[in-house]
Order: sequence, then structure tokens, then C-alpha cells
Amino acid sequence: MIDKDLHFYEPSKGHGLKHDPFNAIIAPRPIGWISSRDTKGHVNLAPYSFFNAFCYVPPIIGFSSTHWKDSVENIQQTGEFVWNLATMDLAKHMNATAAHVAPEVDEFEIAGLTAVPGKLVNVPRVGESPVAFECKVSDIVRLKGANGKEADAWLTLGEVVAVHIDKAMIKDGVYQTAAARPIVRAGRRGDYFEIKPENMFEMVRPD
Repeated sequence: MIDKDLHFYEPSKGHGLKHDPFNAIIAPRPIGWISSRDTKGHVNLAPYSFFNAFCYVPPIIGFSSTHWKDSVENIQQTGEFVWNLATMDLAKHMNATAAHVAPEVDEFEIAGLTAVPGKLVNVPRVGESPVAFECKVSDIVRLKGANGKEADAWLTLGEVVAVHIDKAMIKDGVYQTAAARPIVRAGRRGDYFEIKPENMFEMVRPD
């Protein structure tokens, strides 16, 4: 018999806690550090905590933006974006790009990062990041609740058309996930985890 003292709540009626636990429970989450460019040439770089991979073939990644932000606007205009891996070494730089600034302000400059031109898309990647995915948009979907009511959030999905990997992250032909020391999002306003090699373990599927 399972005997647990449970905190139960219905989200639509409030959580009854000091902080909404939703995004702390769905954690850790990869960071969608997204660079984009509008049709006037202005570059944007911003982190999104609702991000993940969704398909192998074709390789598709996506991020969700609460509110219609510059990244979504730029991507809708051009159909292109780049995902950059956020690492422990780049944590403060990544956090600096979360600042709310005007569309014409370049977050690469604010964070002291190098904008390296893309190979297949007209969007720069973060030169200091060990991994970057150049993407072409496959869909932008406005999210909605079970009742059909539209949310103030948009899911942007993109096909990865080009990949950049620092060769230092590859050993014997295998990409070493923890070698880059990626950081991942936890809850509240500023909680993160660092992925370390010593914390990894393997479980082989039973099939």
C-alpha cells in the first residue's frame, strides 16, 4: 500500500504554494538558446526554458515562447533560427541575453559573444558555444487549453539542417554529452543544474 501525504491542487484554482511548482517539477529542462534575425537585419539572442527535441528523421527541435516575443516574430518573418548549447562556461553570458531590450539591440554585443555567420541559414550562431543547430522552421503553433481557449504562448518547431560540434566533444566517434558541461533549467526564476560526467549512468533497454 502506498501511503504518502500528498499536496493536491487543480492548476486552474491555484497551487497554494509560495512558488508555482509546475516548471520545477518538469525539470531539468534543456535551454533553448535561440538566435534569430529579422528582415531588417537586426539579430536577437534569447534563452527559452521550454525547449526540447521531438523527432529523429527529420531532426526537429522546438521551443515555446510565453507571449509573442522578438524571437518568434523574427522567425516568422524569415523562417530560420539557430539553437546554441548553453554550457557552464557560458552561463553568465546566456543569462545576460535574457534581458528585455528593444528589437534593434544586439544581445550578442550585450553578452560579449561572437556572432558567427550560419552556413545554410542567414542567422549567426554563438561562436563560443560548442554545439549549434541551424534550423528551418517547420511550424509555429499557438498553444491552447483543453477547452480550446488560446494561450498566450507559441510553439516554434524547426528542422535541423546543419550541425556544428566542437571536435573536443567527440571521443571515438561518440558525442560526449557531459563533456561540454551543459546547464539545464530547474524551477523558480533562476534555478539551474550543471550536467557533470560523474552524474551520468547507463541503463540498457530491456528489449
